[in-house]
Amino acid sequence: MSARPVPRRPDYRGDCLTNVVPGCLVSGAGRRPDWFPEPLRRATRTVLVVLDGLGWRQILDHRSQLPVVSSMVGGPITTVAPSTTATALTSLVTGATPLQHGIVGYRMDMGDLVMNSLSWSGHKRGERRRDLRSTYPPRHVQPVPSFCGQSVPVVTRAEHIGSGFTEAHLDNALLYGWRAESSIPIEIRSALDAGHQFVYAYYDGVDKIAHERGFGRFYEAELRAADALVARILDAVPRDTTVVVLADHGQVETGDDLIELDREVLDLVDHQSGEGRFRWLHARDGRIDDLIRACDRYSSVAWVMTRTDLVDGGWFGPVGDPSFVRRLGDVALLPHGTASFEDPDDTGAFPLVCRHGSLTEAEMLVPFLATTV
Repeated sequence: MSARPVPRRPDYRGDCLTNVVPGCLVSGAGRRPDWFPEPLRRATRTVLVVLDGLGWRQILDHRSQLPVVSSMVGGPITTVAPSTTATALTSLVTGATPLQHGIVGYRMDMGDLVMNSLSWSGHKRGERRRDLRSTYPPRHVQPVPSFCGQSVPVVTRAEHIGSGFTEAHLDNALLYGWRAESSIPIEIRSALDAGHQFVYAYYDGVDKIAHERGFGRFYEAELRAADALVARILDAVPRDTTVVVLADHGQVETGDDLIELDREVLDLVDHQSGEGRFRWLHARDGRIDDLIRACDRYSSVAWVMTRTDLVDGGWFGPVGDPSFVRRLGDVALLPHGTASFEDPDDTGAFPLVCRHGSLTEAEMLVPFLATTV
């Protein structure tokens, strides 16, 4: 018999995504944590490049497509739980854990409905999906200031500017929008030429291709494009600039390994939230214990954990506002193989081939790499 997989725990006090930005902005050169890449420990001017979805395991498996990134100094750190974009990016820029900032997942229970935290949309049963910025103002949902309260230049897709999620996690940022990837190095250089000593840049191509195409030819082509982007950034920045490459999560190729909940389980469920690799089940009134017992049938393919297990176990870090805990479900199903738990209300424009959210090393370990020009 093979040993039961062990979930990878975020180290919120150490080498974790939550501590990167505070370490850069609060600690001066030469006083940064020992787990920072050596070039970053002594950096005076820094560009932090986030390549959404480029996990550490994916770099190890595709070094030939990533010669520039692979040549940088550093290694893996942990992301947060769940290993999903909305939660991880918010933790990165605020330095707060998921239960301190409140963006506790991709789809969160807000009491009267489940909100998609990336599109800031949702609906009650029987209604059409709608924008929720007036119902749930982003700065009320997520109250922690970004970048330690400093006004930091953020180079991101122009389409993201003005969105609810951008307002929630980049409240006081100086936004530089790009519509074509080729503009990213130029916008970074513009921010540096304006006198800024720290610039945050975000690129989501790797994540998008992995979701839609999986780990095949399209993915390898995208890795080469992302590596070339890093090379162009290195060429664009002035001397004595440290460029850092980081990601928010890794990926697992799930393909058609999709699990529909058994009818016996669904009869105990009022609704679902989260996502396929971190599926929250919300029990019908008085049925939590029954639901926990019923979900044991999935223990061979997933870690089955209750809200109490996860909160008291510190998987989401210290609790800020106690109301944030109520955004979680009652029982979580976290696959440790390649499975994804399906929810009819959790659909998108196309079927997802790669996914993330769970606590496997492929999803939880992200690169933290640096080089100085």
